[in-house]
Amino acid sequence: MTNIGTIYKKEILSFFNSPVAYITIIVFLLINSWFFTSTFFLINQSDLRQLFSLAPLTFLFFVPAITMSLVAKEKNDGTLEFLTTMPISDTEIIVGKFLSAVSLLSTALLFTLIHFLTLMIVGTNIDIGSLISGYLGLIILGAAYTSIGIFASTITENQITSFIISFLIIFIFFILNKILILVPDFLTSIIQYISIDYHLSNISKGVIDTRNIIYFGSIITFFLMLSTRILEMRKWR
Repeated sequence: MTNIGTIYKKEILSFFNSPVAYITIIVFLLINSWFFTSTFFLINQSDLRQLFSLAPLTFLFFVPAITMSLVAKEKNDGTLEFLTTMPISDTEIIVGKFLSAVSLLSTALLFTLIHFLTLMIVGTNIDIGSLISGYLGLIILGAAYTSIGIFASTITENQITSFIISFLIIFIFFILNKILILVPDFLTSIIQYISIDYHLSNISKGVIDTRNIIYFGSIITFFLMLSTRILEMRKWR
């Protein structure tokens, strides 16, 4: 755990010592704030459901942006080889980077609580239970997308290529539930289960089903293990 903490601290400092973290967080907040306030001022009505429905879409771009350099940049700069000379395993490197990216994502979501405070001030009744489950769903979704982003970052030394690969994989998971009408009937249930949106919608509604948790846990574990194996392959070259 000490090694994971070291990698985690290194990545967090790297995020906030560069403008990348600030720019991506600000853009993320501006996009979500725009859609939140547009209905608020136009029809004097708004709620947090807009955030929970819009955030998965903004994650398509936000998560690849914060993960594209996690491993690719270190491979390109040669600093990854320096890490391997230290008593740190590949698993610890991947997990430390994963946790740092999820922390950055959670920080961005934390700032969206200003919408919750706004609704409380103007007197709108809010279901606290659905609010908590909605944020939980977004964090779990962000963690799943982050694991995909790290995987993309391990297979290339180019950050732009990493961004494109992670975006495409995430987009496939994102779009599956929206193309069910084009899928043959015998494949509908399978495609629906693979779809991330199907499981996220259940959690966002407050339905914490173990099948949904297992689904997201499986995605995270699969892509983190795959990323670790790719790092290990360099030792055999």
